[in-house]
Amino acid sequence: MFYKDSQNIYRARPLDAFDWLVHGFGTRWSKSFGSCGNLATLHQIHSDVMVAASGRSGCLGEGDALLENTPGRLVAVKTADCIPILLVDPRLRAVAAVHAGWRGTAQRIAAHAVEEMQKKFSSRPEDLYAAIGPGIGKCCYQVGPDVSSQFAEFADSNRHVDLSAANQRQLADCGVLHIYSAQLCTMCNDEFHSYRRDKQQAGRMLSVVGIR
Repeated sequence: MFYKDSQNIYRARPLDAFDWLVHGFGTRWSKSFGSCGNLATLHQIHSDVMVAASGRSGCLGEGDALLENTPGRLVAVKTADCIPILLVDPRLRAVAAVHAGWRGTAQRIAAHAVEEMQKKFSSRPEDLYAAIGPGIGKCCYQVGPDVSSQFAEFADSNRHVDLSAANQRQLADCGVLHIYSAQLCTMCNDEFHSYRRDKQQAGRMLSVVGIR
């Protein structure tokens, strides 16, 4: 379902069907990905704060999800273990980029992004496509009892939490039908940056979505 292209960018094959769409999940080897003047980002604060890009570029303030429907514009989130989620409305040509760490996931940021697309663009959840990119997997994400208790359904007896599955459930519960997950663990695979593995030496990867 996901594949890596010649620029070392992971893409979700179902999203390739939309010729108006730009999308991809960067790796440590795709450093130039998204380095363009029409890109909007945020100072990410592990929240459920949404920001409408509305055609603007650069860093647009604090938050963890960006929404856009302006042609020629891109939005992106940066990750190094947290879960990147790209939302696409092919009917209305609107998109969102979501940064879902454990705090954002606990606050249901993926569901709130869907709700915000409904409010701002009149998107219908059943029309949306969601691509969940590389992030730390359940195999490596062992947490303390204070965190695992917030993800009881998605944690095992050793307090390994499946953040990707938690976000998939949120999206499905709010009516999203087309959900695709890369199932690639950033800590297991050194083609990705991982804060848990590399600590302060970790870089960040861009996950980008936008309209041509």
